[in-house]
Parts: sequence; C-alpha cells; structure tokens
Amino acid sequence: MLTPLRAAAATVLALTMTAISAASAHADNPDGESGSHCGPFFCEVRVDVPGSGGSGGAPVSGGASGGSGEGGGGGGARPATEPVCTYKKFHPQPLAGSLDWEGHEPGDGAVYEERCTFDNGMTEFTNVRNIWAATPPAAVAVDPATLARQALDRMLLRGPQIGITPKPGGRGVVGMPVYLWTERGPETYGPNVASASAGGITVTATARVSRIVWNMGDGKSVICTTPGTPYRAEYGKQPSPDCGHRYTAPSSTTGTGEYHVTATSTWAIGWQATTGQSGQLTETRQSAVDINVVEVQVLN
Repeated sequence: MLTPLRAAAATVLALTMTAISAASAHADNPDGESGSHCGPFFCEVRVDVPGSGGSGGAPVSGGASGGSGEGGGGGGARPATEPVCTYKKFHPQPLAGSLDWEGHEPGDGAVYEERCTFDNGMTEFTNVRNIWAATPPAAVAVDPATLARQALDRMLLRGPQIGITPKPGGRGVVGMPVYLWTERGPETYGPNVASASAGGITVTATARVSRIVWNMGDGKSVICTTPGTPYRAEYGKQPSPDCGHRYTAPSSTTGTGEYHVTATSTWAIGWQATTGQSGQLTETRQSAVDINVVEVQVLN
C-alpha cells in the first residue's frame, strides 16, 4: 500500500491537478472537459464539468395558432454519489526498483491501476493512480439505480411547449372549444434517451411523457394521455378529439382578468442495465400561459 510520505504526496498532487483542471476546463475546452496525464506509472486526473442537462427551463414558443409557454426543467444540482473505483493489474508490471512497488520486490503482490470516479452533485471527476497491493483489490459495487439517476440527470426535460386556442394575446369566446396540445420533441414529450456507465456497467434510460394535466384557471382540470391535436381553421367549432375544454364564464371574472393555464407533464423514465436489471423513475415538469376569454353579447 502507499507509504505515509508517498500517500501525502499523491494526495497533494491529485488535489492540485484537480483544481487546475477544473479552473481551466471552460477556457481550454468548449465542451467543459479537461485532463492531465502524469506518465504510465503514476496518475491521471480528468475533470468533467456538467452541461445543461437537468437545468432550469427557458421560454419556448408554441405553434402558429397556439400559445407559448415556459418549460420548466429540473434542479441545477444532482445528488452526490459514493465514489466508484475499479482496478486493473498492469501487464507488464513495473521494473524492479520502481517507486510503484513501494519498497516491495516484483512477485511480492502486484501493482494495479486504481480508477475512481467522484461526483459531489455539481462536478464529476476521475482520479487515476497506481497502487501496490498484496492481493487483488475488490472493486466497489456499482448500483444500477444510481447510474439510472445519473443518466436521467444528463437529460433536459421540459414542461409542455404549450399550444392553445385562444392563443395568448388573442381573445377567446365563452362556450367555444378550447384546443390544448404540446409540440412533440425529445425535451417536451419524448422519447429522450441518455446513458451512464461505471464499473463495467452501463444503464440506458428512456423518458416519455405519460400524461399532461391541464389546470384551466377556472377551477377545472383536463387530463390528457396524448400530446393533443393542434387547432386548424378548418376545424371551426368542432371540439378537440382528444384534449380540449370549454369555458362557461369570461376571464374577467378572475382577479387578473385572464385565465392562468398551467400544464404539468408526468415523465415516465424506464431504465435498463447491462446486468439485466431494470426499473422506473418519475419526474414532473410544468409550463404556463395566460389567456383572455370574453362573453359575446347578443342584441335583439
């Protein structure tokens, strides 16, 4: 194993190189990755700075005949995970007298490459070093469910990209059919696919919207298991075939003079590991728009 002096030196070097790599990641590499290599029998440190996956949503627009909504994303930080370490015996082994033997002779144990991946919830980095061990080190068991969560964190899932009649800025009429829909895309409806790997295991997660709950702002809700049907002028006064609503009162009856419509999508995420294990995760995202509905006065 590492002597106290060598262990301290390795720790200082790893921490120093990690800080340098993290500081230069954005400047040196537009993809947010940096790395260092210290020779075949010493250490390597790589820092991966997460991208936009799982971050808050940005405004998105609806179709030509629909409204626009702001799609909410996930949280900025992901849960921290335990370090995952793997070990590989060097072939060939270092020459006699190498510091990697830590005072031992060739044949007395062996020298291994230790590769540990750390994730503190904001930054993921991998520390690679050589260690001597009398017996083969045991690799840390990898939980596929943890990898599934990491794969999910790499996705960008948004709330519905709202399409609605009347569209925001327009004017609807009490009693007329209201069409509700979302634009289909990997970030707004799925499928959205991402993978994560560690310890020789790979987990692939696939996210799809299973339903959207529309809170219409008048105390009523509409549950749709389809993305909805975009409105077209030739539909006239026909109601939506799969996702619609009718208002029975003008929006002037609300405190703001508009109906605040929220659309909450439920994402069903199924994951499959190369070990044969599988599971399910669930996430929700929300978008909203405001619409104006008036009552038509009939003159006799």
